[in-house]
Amino acid sequence: METVDKLAILADAAKYDASCASSGASKRHSLGTGGIGSTEGMGICHSYTPDGRCVSLLKILLTNFCIYDCAYCVNRVSSNVRRARFNTDEVVKLTLDFYKRNYIEGLFLSSGIIRSSDYTMEQLVEVARSLREDHRFAGYIHLKTIPDAAPELLAAAGRYADRLSINVELPTEAGLAELAPEKKLPGIRAAMGELRWRIEENREQRRDRGAGRAKPPRFAPAGQSTQMIVGADGANDRSILHTSDNLYGNYRLRRVYYSAFSPIPDASIRLPSKAPPLVREHRLYQADWLLRFYGFGVDDIAPADAGGMLDLDIDPKLAWALRHPEQFPVDINRASRELLLRVPGLGTRNVDRIVASRRQGALRVDDLARLRVPLRKTLPFLLLPDHVPRGGLDNPARLRAQLAPPPQQADLFA
Repeated sequence: METVDKLAILADAAKYDASCASSGASKRHSLGTGGIGSTEGMGICHSYTPDGRCVSLLKILLTNFCIYDCAYCVNRVSSNVRRARFNTDEVVKLTLDFYKRNYIEGLFLSSGIIRSSDYTMEQLVEVARSLREDHRFAGYIHLKTIPDAAPELLAAAGRYADRLSINVELPTEAGLAELAPEKKLPGIRAAMGELRWRIEENREQRRDRGAGRAKPPRFAPAGQSTQMIVGADGANDRSILHTSDNLYGNYRLRRVYYSAFSPIPDASIRLPSKAPPLVREHRLYQADWLLRFYGFGVDDIAPADAGGMLDLDIDPKLAWALRHPEQFPVDINRASRELLLRVPGLGTRNVDRIVASRRQGALRVDDLARLRVPLRKTLPFLLLPDHVPRGGLDNPARLRAQLAPPPQQADLFA
C-alpha cells in the first residue's frame, strides 16, 4: 500500500481521539544543536498552548489493526474497516517531511494493539526515540501509551515524549466490563500511577540536584492526560465528573478530555443507536473547568437529587447560582476571591482584575464595563454602590428564562 493511502486511513482512524493537545509543553528549539524542530513556532493550527500559541500536530495511528474487540471502537478486531499499518521509519519520515514543509510542529501518535501491549509500545517508543536521537527533532511529541505495557517501556516513552496519555475510555468499571472486557480498570490506574510517580520524581531530581551537577533530562514535561467517551454507556454526568475528580486528585492529570459517543458501522446492539447531544460534551468541559479552577465540588455541580445530569440549557455555574439564591447578591467590593468565582459570568481573569482594581477604590458598574465583565449575566448577582438587584433572585425561574441562551444559539450544540 502506498504511504499516501496509509496516511488517509490512519489519519482518519485517529480522529476519534480527542486528547490531542500541546498544552504544558516547555519551549524548546534546535538552534545551535544542528537538529530540527521547535515547540515555539507558528503553523497550521490545531491545538493551543497555555500562552495562546496555536500548534499543528500530525495526528495518526501507527496501525488500525487491533486484537481487542471494544464495542465502541471502529478499529475493533471484529470491525469491517480497511486496515493499514505504518512501520516506524515511515512515521519518522512523514513527521520530518511534514515539518520541513511547515505543515506541522509536532506529532500525536497512537495505535491499535498489535501482537501484544509490549510489542505495540515498543513500536511507539522507537518512533519517538528515532526522532529525538537519530534526527535531533525538538518539536512536540505526544504518545498514547498502552496500559498493560511493561514499566520500563512507559519509562522510555516519558524520556522522549512531551506528553503521555492513557485513555480510561469509560467512566465506570461496569461500563468498561460490558463494552471493553479486555481492558481492566486496575491496570489503567496502575499505569497512571506509574507515570505520576516518574513525573514527580523527575521534577524533584531536577529541583534538588547538587551543586555542579547537570539537570537530568525531563520526563514527560507536559504531564499526562486521558479521554472518556460520553454516552456510550449508562453513566450519568455525576459519575463522569466523580471519575474526573478522582483522576485529577490521585494521578495529577493535566487534562481529562470528553468525547461524545459517535455511532459506528456495524455497531453492537449494546450501544445506543444515536449520539448524545453535543451540548452534553460542552457542559462537561465547563463543569471540568469549575472543578479545576473555580473551587467547585462534584456535589455542587451535579447534585444527586437532580438526577446526576447537567442542565443542557444553561451552564453549570449559572445552574448552581439559581439553585442557591441565598448566596447572592455578592458585594463586589468586599467579597473574597473564592466567592467572586461563584458569580455567573465572572472568569478567573475577570476576578483577578476586579480584586486588583478595587484596591484603588470602590468599583461601580462603569468600572465593570471597562473591565469587560458581561454585565447582563453578572449584575443580577452583584451588589455595587450604584446597583442593587431588583428582585431577580426572588424568582429564580424567571431569572433563568432571562439568562438562558435563545433557542437558535442552543441549537448550535445540538
